[in-house]
Parts: sequence; structure tokens; C-alpha cells
Amino acid sequence: MIEEAYEKAIEVLEKCATPHGFHAAYPGYDAVWARDSIIISLGASLLGDKFKETFRQSLITLERNQSAKGQIPNAVDKFSKRKHHVDYKSIDSSLWFVIGHHLYKRRYGDASLFKAQKKSIDKCLTWLSYQDGGEDGLLEQLPTTDWQDAFPHRYGHTINTQALYYKALLLSGRKEEASVLKRKVNEDKDVGLWDKDFYLPWRWKNHNKYQEKGEWFDSLGNVLAIIFGLADETRAGRIISHIKKEGIAKPFPMKAIYPPIRKGSKEWQDYFLDCEAGKEWHYSNAGIWTYIGGAYVLALVKRGAFAEARKQLEKLAEANLLKPEFSEWLHGKNGEARGGGNQGWNAGAYILAYESLKRKKCLI
Repeated sequence: MIEEAYEKAIEVLEKCATPHGFHAAYPGYDAVWARDSIIISLGASLLGDKFKETFRQSLITLERNQSAKGQIPNAVDKFSKRKHHVDYKSIDSSLWFVIGHHLYKRRYGDASLFKAQKKSIDKCLTWLSYQDGGEDGLLEQLPTTDWQDAFPHRYGHTINTQALYYKALLLSGRKEEASVLKRKVNEDKDVGLWDKDFYLPWRWKNHNKYQEKGEWFDSLGNVLAIIFGLADETRAGRIISHIKKEGIAKPFPMKAIYPPIRKGSKEWQDYFLDCEAGKEWHYSNAGIWTYIGGAYVLALVKRGAFAEARKQLEKLAEANLLKPEFSEWLHGKNGEARGGGNQGWNAGAYILAYESLKRKKCLI
């Protein structure tokens, strides 16, 4: 099953590959999303030069549509019969762009594109630095301005963004800034995100005994913190223990958040009803996203938990082979596949997880 899913994942990438970069899915999401195309490329670039040009064109498409201020677009939708447009309103798109460039240069041993777009990369990093409104080394964001673009309502300092920024800073040789970010996220009582067993999903201002913060578990943010080294060994161990204790990777790896946000709770917003996340265990409201499951396998590999990583890879293969194969998400309780199939980032993340376990090394 593991091998079958691997071969199927490559087929999905072949379907998503276009002359202007990776589309997010086939059919369906026929545009170049920054985060999707880079996450796809994390796996695609481990397959020799097969998808080198597609990875390259993804970066070129994103750079050509960079805003005057330096922001990398959330999505470039110029390749369908729809009215052409470019979406922004996203912080993680710029972070994944920086990470993607360094990955392309390293994986292919080819610095030509990096050199050609160096000014744009620097401009992107400058735009990111201006998202530090608190002048404390951490980035802030508005609600629904990352991959969770319709649910939940989080703002200020999020663990997902801090983990990505930490990696982008390290790759850019800005170790001192990365060190400040790491210390504040882990140790600062006023702005830090660490809370006993895992990182809070988001936090903003303190008002004496009142705090603006979320207390649910953000799976991607916490797992990325392990992969990128933002979490030390002790914290990484506690995060993994929390995932196991709460069954966050069951029935398949893994739920986007836990527990689900219920109507009437303090985290609830009525606009959630406009998407499938308005229901518990659906979509990003504790639904299962297998690209995050791929990241979970990487976190286990990084910690040397190879037996558990193989067990989770087997479950990931099973989930991805449910019809429609490589579905967008699965029900968080019964594991039923939902949404369209051939989702590129699920395939790319599976290949990355497969190859990382095979080589017994976290390949990011």
C-alpha cells in the first residue's frame, strides 16, 4: 500500500504540472497557489529532474506577480477561462516563496534562478519584516490570512507563521533574528506561544487578567515547529505525546485542529457557516488533511521514531488511496474522503514523507 500510494502520488504531480507551474489540484484548483506549489515541490524535487522545470516555473509565476510592496501572491489565477486575477491577503505565501527558493537551489545544485530573483527575494523579506508591528521580532497577521483562509478566526502571533518565519530566517543567514524569534516564542511570558504541552495557535495582546489568545491545537504549526527546529527536544516530545494522547492522528494523520470549534464557544464566528468548517469534524474544523499528515511523518523521522513513522505512513497511504484518491480532506471522525481528488500538496507531502523515512532523514 505504501508503494502503491507513492506511485499514485507521482501520477497526481504529473496531472498538476503545467507550463506555468504546479496547479493545486487536477481538475479543480487550476491556478498557482504559492503554498500549494511549494509544498508540492518539497516532494517533487526529490524525484531527480523530472519536475525541475515545473518547480522553476512556479517560482517564476509567483515572482512575476509580486506586489509593488514585495508581497508574494496567495494565488495567481490567469490560466483558466475565468476572469484573470491575482489574490493577495496572505502572509504564508511570502514565507513559502523564500523557503522554496532556497530548496530549489539546494535540491538541484542550481543557483541561477536564485541569483536572477535575488532582488525580489530580498524585497519579499523586507515586506515580511514590516509585518512585525510590535517590533519584537515576531510577525503579526490578520484573521484568515494563511492556508486556513475561511476558518478559524486567529490573528496576531500564530505558531504556523512563526515556524515558517524561523525557517526562512535561518535559510537567509539571519541567525541572530532567528534566535530572538525562538527565544520569544518559547520563553517570553508576554508574547510567547508555548503552553505546557504544545504551542498555542495564536496570541495577541494581554489585558491584565484577560488575554487575546486561542487554546486549541494547531496541528500544522506545531508539527512545523518540530521539523524546523523551533521546538527543542523536550517541547517536541511533549507535542508528539499530546498528539498521541488526544488521538489527533486518528483515524488518519491528521486533524487540522483539535478539538473542533463548536458553535456558541468563545472561538466561534458566524462567518464559519459560509464554508464546510461550520460543522465539527469537517474541512479545517478538525477534518483530516493528509498533507499535514505527511509533515507529521517528517516530525517523527526527525526524532528518530522510525517505527512509528512507518506506521503513520501506512495510515497516510490508506487515507490517500480512498476514493477520490488524494482527496482534499477527510471527515475527522469516520475518515470518509471529502472534497475533490488529485490534491497536489497531499501528493507532494506524501512523497516527502516516503523519501524521508526511506533515507531516515528529515528532508527539509
